[in-house]
Amino acid sequence: QNPDITITDNVLHFRAQGHGAKGDNIYEFEIEFLEPVEPKPVCRVTQRQLNITVQKKESNWWERLTKQEKRPLFLAPDFDRWLDESDAEMELKEKEEEKINKMKIESRVPKDPFKHLKKGYLIMYNLVQFLGFSWIFVNMTVRLFILGKDSFYDTFHTISDMMYFCQTLALMEIMNSIIGLVRSPLIPAVVQVFGRNFVLFVILGSLEEMQSKPVVFFIFYFWSITELFRYPYYMLSCIGIEWKPLTWLRYTVWIPLYPLGGLAEAVCIVQSIPIFSETGKFSLGLPNPLNVTIQFPFVLQIYLIALFLGIFVNFRHLYKQRKQHLGPKKRKMK
Repeated sequence: QNPDITITDNVLHFRAQGHGAKGDNIYEFEIEFLEPVEPKPVCRVTQRQLNITVQKKESNWWERLTKQEKRPLFLAPDFDRWLDESDAEMELKEKEEEKINKMKIESRVPKDPFKHLKKGYLIMYNLVQFLGFSWIFVNMTVRLFILGKDSFYDTFHTISDMMYFCQTLALMEIMNSIIGLVRSPLIPAVVQVFGRNFVLFVILGSLEEMQSKPVVFFIFYFWSITELFRYPYYMLSCIGIEWKPLTWLRYTVWIPLYPLGGLAEAVCIVQSIPIFSETGKFSLGLPNPLNVTIQFPFVLQIYLIALFLGIFVNFRHLYKQRKQHLGPKKRKMK
């Protein structure tokens, strides 16, 4: 009971009260170790025994445990933990090889002096985008509950400034991929960013007649819901945090939302074609002798085909990512 265990001048002092061969009594002993040990032993008391762990100051082979050549009578080796000299040398050799291999691997990887700056930039970028799309989503949701269907018709005039900001900032995702700041493939980023910006700036931004269409509400709403999970996921990934519910949402909500968003964009383009035909906006007349006019509605019809091809490309990319992050883990062969 209440063992008093200390190490001073390389000598372990033990004193405790217990029940032994002599009945209830105070038992004490001292052990002077052969070589220096750490002065703080670790003691664990169980119902059957008391374990004292003493750490060597240097991991090397000892010829014996105590400084005195003759082993004390009350000491007996525990052969379950016993290592002979060859075993001890092998263990030390393995540890040294592990340290050397680790140092070699670290030396091969060039140190990036701008690592923390890049990480800080990515965290701030994803945070700003998350806050921007959160504002869009909350604003549209509140207006929908208050105004009902009437909120469909003035979505653009209420939300467009923030959407312009977020989608202009999204161009940085292409740049991040080009310079290797992120490992995301370039083509899916280009397809998504330029596809959205084409609808936002060219279709909706240039035609006042389109700005009051209900389809604008659905385009903005589908875009914002998707980004509510994508940007915080990337932000936490920058600091090495993975929250499983967020990971599942990031790689699942796109399944219904991405096709619905693409469908809303397609409806928007189809509705804009008659307006561009009537106004002749963005149609390009080539000079003589060709005397040919490139009609912008024809360009939009070609873009519709490209839109669905882009949806297919991004759908495949996102599906592969989902399998990688949420699919069954492959077991390594031993």
